[in-house]
Amino acid sequence: MIERAISEKIRISARQVPVVTVLGPRQAGKTTLVRDLFPDYTYVNLEDRVTRELAENDYIGFFSKYPEPMIIDEVQRVPELLSAIQVKVDEDRRRNGRFIVTGSHQPRLREAVAQSLAGRTTIHTLLPLSFEEIKRAGRTETLDESIIRGFMPELYLENSRDPYVYYRDYLDTYIERDLRQMTAVKDLNAFLRFITLLAGRVGQVVNLSGLSGEVGVSSTTLGQWLSVLEDSFIVFRLQPYFSNISKRIVKSPKVYFVEPGLAAYLLGIETAKQASRDPLRGNLFENIVVLEAMKARLNDNKEPNLFYMRTEKGVEVDLIIKKEGMLYPYEIKSAMTPNREFTGNLKKFCESEADAEEMSVIYCGEPYEAYQNCRYINYLDVAQTIRQ
Repeated sequence: MIERAISEKIRISARQVPVVTVLGPRQAGKTTLVRDLFPDYTYVNLEDRVTRELAENDYIGFFSKYPEPMIIDEVQRVPELLSAIQVKVDEDRRRNGRFIVTGSHQPRLREAVAQSLAGRTTIHTLLPLSFEEIKRAGRTETLDESIIRGFMPELYLENSRDPYVYYRDYLDTYIERDLRQMTAVKDLNAFLRFITLLAGRVGQVVNLSGLSGEVGVSSTTLGQWLSVLEDSFIVFRLQPYFSNISKRIVKSPKVYFVEPGLAAYLLGIETAKQASRDPLRGNLFENIVVLEAMKARLNDNKEPNLFYMRTEKGVEVDLIIKKEGMLYPYEIKSAMTPNREFTGNLKKFCESEADAEEMSVIYCGEPYEAYQNCRYINYLDVAQTIRQ
């Protein structure tokens, strides 16, 4: 098992609150992680039909059969169980670490947890593996290999499935299990066409009105589908930062995939050689870098506070991280050689924003602390850099 960077934060939470909630995509390693961290806890999986029916119909019998402390996996299958957990916790608020609950849907599950367990839980989000975790495990991959393999833990085990087969099965499972639980999609072919079109626009501002004609459904429906994809950790939206640089700011979010390997699969990219020459390689690299920044923040149990900025005059900053009241702008390039042209928009941003800190370029080359007044960061070191 690859050691997860979030582990210590979860252990600390279990000493501080009665309930620890771990959210994240399916197969990102939630179950493996919590069972490894809490090996003596009773384990219950609500995907099991008999167990689920007991939890739904007789929660007193459920808690009698499964004693505390306990891990309740896939709690979104019986969200009403959270109210019963609240009652049990309130019987004795002095005991911490009584329940570890996991779930793979948000924000509805997050809202349910917040309503029932307010003041009783800490919520952690576990995403697929980060470069930091992969490097620590002694694995090395080229960028193009990472684009194909992605970051799901199973794909880093011996004798794992081929990535193309894995993501095909992952998508099938998502449609059969999660999607049908969350919404009634009448035209699955149109839904799959929408996901594929999103992969082709990764790292871009998505125009739902424009996609409507290509998919064959209304932009309103596409908006609902996009929310479903975000709720189930398939995609995430990077919100724009509203700055003083211009009043004419693009106000729509960019869309990225939580698992870039799934995006590569949807684009039909099957080999590292194919990835190296694909016209969307730079977009997929940007997806990986933004996601790496998000993982670093979430693994430290902090709000991501990630943004981008683009003006109608073409001034764009790929990534802005707000931490400790300051703004850290980043340009993301898949090149391996520093270039003065990379820093033009960063300079404009820093000149216009009083709270802007040093400008940085994340790329595939050697790290430089200061090259033409800009820091150059290798993409494998993003998490370490953000923590500085």
